[in-house]
Amino acid sequence: MISVDEALDSILGYVRVLEPEQKPILDCLGQVLAEDVCSTIDVPPLDNSAMDGYALRAEDTRGAGDSSPGYLTVVGELAAGSMPTEEVRPGTAIRIMTGAPLPQGADTVVRFEDTDELGRKSAGGGLSQIGILRQARKGLNVRRRGEDIARGDLVLKKGTLLRPQEIGMLASLGRTTTLVIRRPVVALLATGDELVAADQPLAPGKIYDSNTYTIAAEVSRYGGVPKILGIGRDSVQSLTEKIDQGLDADMLITSGGVSQGDYDMVKDVLAQRGEISFWTVRMKPGKPLAFGTMTKMEGERERKVPHLGLPGNPVSSMITFEQFARPAILKMMGRENLAKPTIRAIIDNDIGNNDGRRIFARVIVAKRDGQYYASLTGPQGSGILTSMTKANGLAVIPESSKGVKAGEMVDVQMLDWTEE
Repeated sequence: MISVDEALDSILGYVRVLEPEQKPILDCLGQVLAEDVCSTIDVPPLDNSAMDGYALRAEDTRGAGDSSPGYLTVVGELAAGSMPTEEVRPGTAIRIMTGAPLPQGADTVVRFEDTDELGRKSAGGGLSQIGILRQARKGLNVRRRGEDIARGDLVLKKGTLLRPQEIGMLASLGRTTTLVIRRPVVALLATGDELVAADQPLAPGKIYDSNTYTIAAEVSRYGGVPKILGIGRDSVQSLTEKIDQGLDADMLITSGGVSQGDYDMVKDVLAQRGEISFWTVRMKPGKPLAFGTMTKMEGERERKVPHLGLPGNPVSSMITFEQFARPAILKMMGRENLAKPTIRAIIDNDIGNNDGRRIFARVIVAKRDGQYYASLTGPQGSGILTSMTKANGLAVIPESSKGVKAGEMVDVQMLDWTEE
């Protein structure tokens, strides 16, 4: 039996970063750039107005104030998306909207609020002339060409995780596609004669298959593409047939069939079809966990597919996925930060540890008076899925510890990080 850290190192040491693919930018959210992105344009492409106001020469506002307006002749109006046809000359101004290119001769934009425009409109007057009520400095409210990005700038580095703001940045450069590390396809197989698909009647002695749905949802949550194989029965033939259907994926995840029962056959099939690196880990829940590789022949070439055999109990299955499958999927996607957010919290309950395993206790984390507190969700059995539905974190009790008492500090892995 190996430690959690040894198991994770073994898995991460095997999986590799996948190859890149060219995709539409809106399909790339959450993926990692596989190329440096340099700009072929200036952003903004021209000097433009940062405010709705009047484009003018700063020199013409000298001495202007509420009691001594500087009057200028308005020679035109310019909307965003239009090009100027008039030039600003001494004693003139052009009414301008935010984003419109700065007319030739202008070096400043005075916003509407710093003119007498509102009073003129209220009096029913025209805007052939405008009074400037503030002295303005040169460059006020002007966005310079290339101020954000200059042509040739390295804008996004290879290895960048694409968030909405990076997607927007690509669009601002005129990019509709980009090169990203592709999402891993993860084949999922639930095993056991006791399992029934969720859309079938529940016969005596049977239980509904929940693991397929929870694990598929987790694969999707962390960026992978789930490939559902269905339910494999407790026979070598059934398991072999189902497993063969999943060997074109980047990873195969099974649930159930890896403990020491007479009908736990997944590890036996794994031994026949590939190699086993380990099959028990010092953790609770989740001790029966298998990792190895399955072999698929592609012509004369052998292809090795990593296989992670999760326990059948739903809580154990989810927790082992979080500790091992999730970081493996992230690594395949080119992600560098593989750790869950972890906080320090005061535990509200006693938690014992009598057999030298790392405990992952389901807890509800709340913040009170600036301090995090963690409370057990209730009974902690590995088959009690409600302990996961109530939890937003996992309190981690080290294998070297005999447990913790209420009031002590513990590390908590946050399953859901909603801190605002």
